[in-house]
Amino acid sequence: MVKYEDDVLNAVFAALADPTRRKVLQTLEQGSLSVGQLAEPHGMSLPGFMKHLRVLETAGLVTRAKDGRVVNLALLPEPMQEAAMWLSRYEKFWSDRLDALGRYLYQQEELNPPWKAAKTAKAANPAKPARTAKVVKAAAPRSGRPSTSPGTTRPRPKKSGRPGPTRKP
Repeated sequence: MVKYEDDVLNAVFAALADPTRRKVLQTLEQGSLSVGQLAEPHGMSLPGFMKHLRVLETAGLVTRAKDGRVVNLALLPEPMQEAAMWLSRYEKFWSDRLDALGRYLYQQEELNPPWKAAKTAKAANPAKPARTAKVVKAAAPRSGRPSTSPGTTRPRPKKSGRPGPTRKP
């Protein structure tokens, strides 16, 4: 039984992983539509779009109904509800963990305020001069335009003086 539920969840999350399939599900929230109507805004070939629909159908997120030559699709929300329930368990877990982290950080800030730490660091080293950035002046380019590079560039390596081997016919 657990294996079956895992397979369903895996299929649902795999189907929801693609933005095209999520957009299809979002469109189907408004009601059932034909395959052509669903494929039109996506700008892809119909066979490529049908592969997306097959993944959604395999995951149990959509159902097909054929009316003559027209195939209509409708949204089935049950598998997404199962996935939402699975996620809600982990949401509670992570919410509790993040709340505990927030309380810890707040407590640490109360004990050691950032502005107090900056003052004590300056008081500990009053004679130490502040570091300044080294300014490198770039050479003026030959064209007379200012250079956009941050500094000088390396010269090109010299070509070898000897010619390479030649082919004999």
